[in-house]
Amino acid sequence: MAELTHLNKKGEAIMVDVSHKNKTVREAIAEGFVKMKVETLKMIIEHNIPKGDVLSVARVAGIMAVKKTSQLIPLCHPLSIDAINIDFEPHEVSGTLNVKCYVKTTEKTGVEMEALTGVSIACLTIYDMCKAIEKDIEIGPIRLLKKTGGKSGTYIREEV
Repeated sequence: MAELTHLNKKGEAIMVDVSHKNKTVREAIAEGFVKMKVETLKMIIEHNIPKGDVLSVARVAGIMAVKKTSQLIPLCHPLSIDAINIDFEPHEVSGTLNVKCYVKTTEKTGVEMEALTGVSIACLTIYDMCKAIEKDIEIGPIRLLKKTGGKSGTYIREEV
């Protein structure tokens, strides 16, 4: 197991010193799932949710969340973000909406937390905009699919 880098010799939480690292291109993709009634998903797709265009609002919320990750996760470094893309794939038969968040930077540390934060907030926004229609909406799993760059190289999630 790798040495924990977010703890000092006393076991106290610290922000990792990345000053010695070179800036490199780093990318991450995370995904999440929002499970709802088929009728609710149909209302989203047809833009019939009373609060407005659910997917457009969720996309903007996810983008905003990516940019604020270091303010939400205590030990994350503030990063300059080069690209963010949030996509939605509805599965009408199962009532599931797949949400993916892609983030790219040229920095000294990765953007896995940014991608995970972006997808999480996009999913929560979908819930918020649809909760008046349905309270039984489920969110999850939320997971990292891929990350590239940095000392640890490329990671691609293997399907179980």
